[in-house]
This record gives sequence, C-alpha cells and structure tokens, in this order.
Amino acid sequence: MSDDRTYTITELAREFDLTPRAIRHYEHEGLLAPGRQGRNRVFTRADRTRLKLVLRGKRLGFSLQETRELFDLYDAARDERPQLAKLLEFLRPKREALEQQRLDIDAVLREMDVLEHDAKTLLQE
Repeated sequence: MSDDRTYTITELAREFDLTPRAIRHYEHEGLLAPGRQGRNRVFTRADRTRLKLVLRGKRLGFSLQETRELFDLYDAARDERPQLAKLLEFLRPKREALEQQRLDIDAVLREMDVLEHDAKTLLQE
C-alpha cells in the first residue's frame, strides 16, 4: 500500500463504524486536519492513524483534551519521552478506576452468590 493513499470521510466512517459527523467533530476539536479537494475532505494515512488513536484513547477512557495533549506533544517533540511520560500520567488514574471497578464487581458477584445460594436453599425446604 502506498504512502500517498487517501481516504474520504465516508470510507473512514465505514471502516471505523463512525458517522461522518463524528469524524467532523474530531476535526473541529483539532484532532484531525484533513486536506481539501474542492469541498471534499481528503484524509491521508496519517489522518487515518490519528483517527485510530483517537478511538483507542476513547476506549481507554481518555478525554478528547487528553488525546489532543498527547498529539501536541508528539507533533512538537523530537524526543518521545515527554509524550510517554504524559501517557503514563493519564493511564495511572484510568487503571486505578478500573481496578476499583473490578473489586466492586467481584464484591457484588460474591453477594449475588450468597443470595442465590440462600434462595435455592429456601426453595428446597
């Protein structure tokens, strides 16, 4: 696949199961900067990669602002260390929240086990 491959907003929307409106929103937020051919947006492979990273960040719980900060560090730095340090800073509270959710889910499941056991015992009497 050549590096000069371009994509339409419709192609990217279909590939990533998004609406064109969502992609335009990411553009409005400064996360994507497609070129233009007349009135049409033209996305490069780099734009496609950035969109993929936006969606990954969203899946990991990053806000659009946090994703923009990471992109800005990447765009500005010759050294990726600041970007990696910021990534770790953003990941830490997300991981802690997920770990707490896991503990909470485990506690609820244990409570359900007890209730289920008690209900079955009462039904057998």
